[in-house]
Amino acid sequence: MRSMVLKGPSMPRSPNKLYQDILQAISELEVFCKDKNIDDFLEDRQLQLTVERELEIIGEALSRLRREFPDHAETIPDIEKIIGLRNVLAHGYDVLDYEILWDVIVNRMHILKKSISERA
Repeated sequence: MRSMVLKGPSMPRSPNKLYQDILQAISELEVFCKDKNIDDFLEDRQLQLTVERELEIIGEALSRLRREFPDHAETIPDIEKIIGLRNVLAHGYDVLDYEILWDVIVNRMHILKKSISERA
């Protein structure tokens, strides 16, 4: 589990650290969403908040990867969409469509996992 304490200034990030952060968030999504369906998701505010947070982490890590290591980021499928989703989660919380978020988890996350796993 990730540390829950904010850290002070750190050494520069590496692409591998960002890849590991993404894979950790995907792993946690897999655990929390296991044996769930769209109805479970729509009725479970705690699960919604968990999914939102893990997607934010993924999007932020990809944003940092694009900014700090553009050569690593350019071949990641749908990177712009994922970063855009992170921005909606962070800034457009009042317009979220939870059916779209569930679709991302069920139908798109495995593509990102495969892509990142090949790099890590």
